[in-house]
Amino acid sequence: MSVVLLEQHRVSWGASGRSGGQALFGIASGQAKLERLIGRADARAVWEVSVEALTLMRELIRRYSIDCDWAEGFLYTAVKERHVRELQEELTELRERLDYPSVRYVPQAELRELLATERYMGALYDSNSAHLHPLNYTLGLAAAAEQHGVRIFESTRAVSFSPQGSQVRVQTPGGEVRARFLVLAGNVYLGDTAPALAAKIMAVATYIVATEPLGAERARRLVANNAAVSDMNWVLDYFRRSADHRLLFGGRVNYSGLKSFDAPGATRARMLRVFPQLGDARIDYAWGGHVDITLNRAPHFGRLASNVYFLQGFSGHGIALTGIAGKLVAEAVRGTATRFDVFARIPHANFPGGAALRRPALVLAMLWYRLRDLL
Repeated sequence: MSVVLLEQHRVSWGASGRSGGQALFGIASGQAKLERLIGRADARAVWEVSVEALTLMRELIRRYSIDCDWAEGFLYTAVKERHVRELQEELTELRERLDYPSVRYVPQAELRELLATERYMGALYDSNSAHLHPLNYTLGLAAAAEQHGVRIFESTRAVSFSPQGSQVRVQTPGGEVRARFLVLAGNVYLGDTAPALAAKIMAVATYIVATEPLGAERARRLVANNAAVSDMNWVLDYFRRSADHRLLFGGRVNYSGLKSFDAPGATRARMLRVFPQLGDARIDYAWGGHVDITLNRAPHFGRLASNVYFLQGFSGHGIALTGIAGKLVAEAVRGTATRFDVFARIPHANFPGGAALRRPALVLAMLWYRLRDLL
């Protein structure tokens, strides 16, 4: 294949380079919801792809010597008693129904030896999931692609496209690309390039802060096993140690689309709820950006024409799933679409309210879920 990549800004400018860097099993909707949507057999196939995604990441990092601070381990933490029960149920499902042996339950006493906080009541630990430096990983993938002849054009937005028989013509501000196949992988940044896809996803702003370097010993006391951590609230917190001994803490989300609140300050306040002992730690960096979510939190794959594919709606699980999604769409382009079509069968509704009311409707819904978290 002769491959061209068009990027409006720079490679990894969006969520690929600015995410929390957690590479996790599964999809955001969870298996139970997915089974209701597409049945047990297809849901199991999606699950197996999500696990293969982690294997693929390890393989690519090893094959291309990508220096991205890969670190094994993920803790999924319970904030309340209901979460503890849900974790026990999930452990049973993962081990007995999904044949996933790398998870175990961590009781509260052991968890407090791993995390220097009293906030959590228990956790699932997965040794197969991991965390990494997302910017370096994505740049490493781009360098590997170029080794294989991929031509990457940065500062080049795909303004529009038009399928014409066996070809697709893609217009850019400075020229045109003619191809046999087109893959749209811009998520919420596609905008007017593919308006037919916009109703299925919503842009959600999320934020991360990075403390000053804490030193190896102080950082180790916060997260003794160097796992990535995420809690179970709907509006969740997530954090991890960096290779230079900072704490990276994220999760504050903004569904309103307004920029009036102090995102770094709000995120730091959430960090201090978990680790009040960091009250003296300076915040060196703060950043944010948009991720895409679907209404059911399952990924949204499909076709707009026989030779125009799209991949979107990763809903916070994109670090691992985007890589394997590329593999699935490559299989489809080469004539074997079986696995791609399993994902394409997942039904997706439009966000309610149309262009004018969809965001206010989402804000009200998220307020309800936030109240549930607090109660």
